[in-house]
Amino acid sequence: MYQTILLPTDGSAGAAEAIARALDLARATDATLHALSVVDTGAEPPGVSDANRAEFREKARTRSRAATQTVDEHGQKLGVDVVEAVREGVPHEAIREYADEHDVDLIVMGTQGWTGHERARLGSTTERVITLGDVPIMTVRLDGDVTDLPTGYGMYDHVVIATDGSDEAARAAEPALEIAEHYGADVHVIYVVDTETYDLEDAPRSIVGLLKEGGQKATETIADLARERNLPVDADVLRGRPDEEILAFADGVEADLIVVGTRGLSATTDRLLGSVTARILERAETPVMTR
Repeated sequence: MYQTILLPTDGSAGAAEAIARALDLARATDATLHALSVVDTGAEPPGVSDANRAEFREKARTRSRAATQTVDEHGQKLGVDVVEAVREGVPHEAIREYADEHDVDLIVMGTQGWTGHERARLGSTTERVITLGDVPIMTVRLDGDVTDLPTGYGMYDHVVIATDGSDEAARAAEPALEIAEHYGADVHVIYVVDTETYDLEDAPRSIVGLLKEGGQKATETIADLARERNLPVDADVLRGRPDEEILAFADGVEADLIVVGTRGLSATTDRLLGSVTARILERAETPVMTR
């Protein structure tokens, strides 16, 4: 059960989608939404004087207060309890500390996609929040063309859960199934046999059969969890490059949410995102949930 949802916000253009997702989830689950804005003390110009530093931070605080107030105003219209908070420090550290202090059940974060300079600037904060904690995180693509808060959401009709059979992927499925249950969504569980890792054309039939059997077992494990919640569910084993197949499948069923494990999918260390997960976060237009 979601009781506390955290929405980090800095008032970025196009953040309406992330705000809408967070507010709608809070309303559907009767959760309290915490709107947190962090004044990035590391963004101050080098060599700035004390007087200019004070002015810089005060302007940043003003922007932060305006960002959280926007969320509160929309929350009042929807009957959602919103707690406003402004912190100072390194953004990803402040977000994680706040989440720990308030026993946050879900974090909703906007992202512009991790390409070039944007990844170094904004993606690094999102990635660090994702990898350095255990709280489920929903990332929502920021759209600079969106200025008004979307309304009239049914929000979640189709939820795609990608698994590789790892514990991380199974753990990521749990909070997503709760969302599916609240919204009455159809659940699609998929496993992708990675043809970049396995040369299936030359592989013996026994190997192909074992890979398919492993995929079926992995998908059925999660499908059974969906059935326990009386959710409509289907399971599929696909072949190809995992991130491409997952995104194509999600597009085909018009998914409203893609779910992947943080480190289960081709991770190299426990401090890094799995490579498949990272590519999905880079490219997905659909909100992505990780854990």
